[in-house]
Amino acid sequence: MDNREEQEKKQMEEYKKNPLTNMADSMNRSKIGDMGALTKGGCLVRVLTMVIIVGLLIFLLLK
Repeated sequence: MDNREEQEKKQMEEYKKNPLTNMADSMNRSKIGDMGALTKGGCLVRVLTMVIIVGLLIFLLLK
């Protein structure tokens, strides 16, 4: 198992012990967003995501 899988397993055990923790995490992620999910894919997905983010930043700065 890699580090991410171990972390998710521990988090699921914590959610079973304290169900309100799961709700709090879900509410925080809905407000903030989960950037890790955007870059979870392979190399191509990461490159495309970064190009889109940088493109939007440049567009907003030059506007």
